[in-house]
Amino acid sequence: MNNYIELLLYSFLVIAALIAINVKDLLAAAVTTSVFSFVIAVLFIEMGAVDVGFTEAVVGAGVLGVYFIAMILRTTRRTED
Repeated sequence: MNNYIELLLYSFLVIAALIAINVKDLLAAAVTTSVFSFVIAVLFIEMGAVDVGFTEAVVGAGVLGVYFIAMILRTTRRTED
C-alpha cells in the first residue's frame, strides 16, 4: 500500500517539476514550486522523517512560497522569452 502512495507522490513531483519548468507565468511557477515542496514534505513524513517533513512544509512550501509571490508581485509577472 505504501509503495502505491509513494509512486503517486513521485508522479506528482515529476508533474509539478515539469509544469514549473515549462510555464511562462512566474506566479504560476512560484505556486507550482510550492506544491513541489509540499509533496516532498509529504514524502518525508511518509518515509518516517516527520521533523524534516514539517520543516520542509513550513520553509519550502510556506515561507519561500510567500516570499517568491511577494517578489513577483513587486516586479513583472511574465518572462521576456
